[in-house]
Amino acid sequence: MSSVRKFFATCPKGLEYLLVDELKALGASDVHEALAGVHFSGGLDAGYRACLWSRLASRILTPIAEFAVTDGDTLYQGALGVDWSEHMDVEATFAVDAVGSTPGVTHSQFAALRVKDAIVDQFRDKCGKRPNVDTERPALRVNLLLRRGQAIVSVDLSGAPLHQRGYRLGQGVAPLKENLAAGMLLRASWPAVYVAGGGLVDPMCGSGTLLVEAALMAADIAPGLRRDYFGFLGWRGHDAALWKMLHDEAQARATTGAQALRPAFFGFDHDASVLNEAVRNAQLAQMSGFVHLGKQSLEHLHRPHELESPGLVICNPPYGERMGADSGIVDLYRLLGSKLKAEFPGWQASVITSDEELGRALGLRAEKKYKLYNGALECVLLNFQILARDSAAGDSATYVPKPLSAGAQMVKNRIEKNFRHLRKRAEREGIECWRVYDADLPEYAAAIDIYRAHLRDARQGTVDYLHIQEYQAPATIDETMARTRLREIVRAAGEALAVPRERIALKQRRRGKGGEKYGRLDERGEQLEVGEGGLRFFVNLWDYLDTGLFLDHRPLRARVREMSRGARFLNLFCYTGSVSVYAAAGGATETTSVDLSQTYLGWATQNLALNGFANMQHKLVCADALEYLQNHSAMYDLIFVDPPTFSNSKRAEDFDVQRDHVRLLQLCGERLLPDGTIVFSNNFRRFKLDEAALADFSIRDISAATIPFDFERNPRIHRCWELRKT
Repeated sequence: MSSVRKFFATCPKGLEYLLVDELKALGASDVHEALAGVHFSGGLDAGYRACLWSRLASRILTPIAEFAVTDGDTLYQGALGVDWSEHMDVEATFAVDAVGSTPGVTHSQFAALRVKDAIVDQFRDKCGKRPNVDTERPALRVNLLLRRGQAIVSVDLSGAPLHQRGYRLGQGVAPLKENLAAGMLLRASWPAVYVAGGGLVDPMCGSGTLLVEAALMAADIAPGLRRDYFGFLGWRGHDAALWKMLHDEAQARATTGAQALRPAFFGFDHDASVLNEAVRNAQLAQMSGFVHLGKQSLEHLHRPHELESPGLVICNPPYGERMGADSGIVDLYRLLGSKLKAEFPGWQASVITSDEELGRALGLRAEKKYKLYNGALECVLLNFQILARDSAAGDSATYVPKPLSAGAQMVKNRIEKNFRHLRKRAEREGIECWRVYDADLPEYAAAIDIYRAHLRDARQGTVDYLHIQEYQAPATIDETMARTRLREIVRAAGEALAVPRERIALKQRRRGKGGEKYGRLDERGEQLEVGEGGLRFFVNLWDYLDTGLFLDHRPLRARVREMSRGARFLNLFCYTGSVSVYAAAGGATETTSVDLSQTYLGWATQNLALNGFANMQHKLVCADALEYLQNHSAMYDLIFVDPPTFSNSKRAEDFDVQRDHVRLLQLCGERLLPDGTIVFSNNFRRFKLDEAALADFSIRDISAATIPFDFERNPRIHRCWELRKT
């Protein structure tokens, strides 16, 4: 019997109590909930069972050290005090994930770097060599939690998020993570419905996640059974014999469950391409023989004749937070409600939406409501018992949106006022993407940007999109109030600017998380074509924290264009290449754009081609910026360098703009032709340029001249200098 260990299972907010029940059923001890997770204890088998059987958890962590932290050095020393040879071999790969913050260590990536440095340094001192980092599938994944002056270091037994069951290749427009789908099914009492002889219908099934999760649940198939990677497989504490025994047991249960499974799962969608993804996902989950999929619009929904006993209708329809302005979404909910009443009397129904007000358009009275989170978006799961004649909620055709609160009306008024004031200048200067609101009312802390997209058919003109970034609410603000205000901001912005909800991209942007700005958020792959300064650029409002076009750099890009005539131009940390496009448009004889990301270089290639600059004079180089400067001898008249605050990659050394900017600029100086100029910018608010160490340059702070009129409320959005060799 293995010794008792402590564990922590993370999960989406709203699923904690369900996860408590699940872990208790798996035999865990001392189980109690926390925010977005559950603590439990048990032998190593308890951790393995959670990895294998939990349908709700995101990760399973087992703590190995806890210590006080006041700054980066104490964090490093604390991590150095862990004997890492007990957990991994020097030949193994590892990765460090950091979450949270504490006074003295407010950047999660910086914290991860310090722990990574401690691990590397310990092995180098003991063995004379260092282990390598692998952020994708490391042999050991280390988790660091910072909170209230304490650091908790854990081994991540899951290695990769447990919602990644291994069957989902594609996803629909509004995808659900597998563990959220499982939580919805449990809240809707699906296991009891199936045992009673019922089936399941998803009328808007998308990529089929709810269907597959329901089938796996009914067949008693462990959600982690077909995963080929867990974090504990490369951990030195791993018990291979114990794991094999548990895995074999799960395989036997899966075989028995599949033999008894009824083909009681029906999914429909009007989008054939998404439905094809559902077919592939069901095949990969080995559930295709039990799940019936068909192309069908909601208007033609009916109860499948194969399902005689009452069952469950469950779906994830398009979300809407702006009531009344997007009548299409409201009409969709009305239609769904009428179909449920007409086709499924005596059945149960469960619908998730981002706004309870929209759920009322169904014309049904919810028996139960559960708060859940789809990513960062607060949602409500509405459970219904469908009666033959359900008129409890009144006539949905007379549905009237709930009036805005006083605070939301103030936000709407401010947005309208800003729009009237700023639009004239934007139109006069040909600006199509600009900021219309930037936390003007502190209690409604968000930034709202307008993106005017050019439709592919030029005859159809342009259409406006909104990009809303919520700033993290202060600790003194109640979380429920913060979520309510976020919904109000979205609705107020949509109404003020006449933009429907499906054209509003919403993100929660946490301040002070260095290096997060390129983090992947979604996988829609939807690009919009926008204009600026007579040029065109592709932006993506959904998939990344930033959109591909830094709006606060607009005057800076124009300045580069003016400086570029006849110049050999170098763009370091080029991102999506917008500054290179401006340089080419300004008459640069050649441009070289350098970035370590193939994704962003591909994006830059598209932007150059979109503006007619796809030729040999405009080169793109996949390389670390510092290594490029050291290893190439080309000289330039103009160098633009806009580095991130922090950066770490397994293909390059870690970068810290405060620590490394002198070396970076000195290397740029070595590549500078006589009378050449370096334009250096960054957005680290506490950055201090070390002018004494850069005495070989004449330096001019041009920050004030590079802040656009629509960012005047936030003049510290970036800092910028021009440097020339003396």
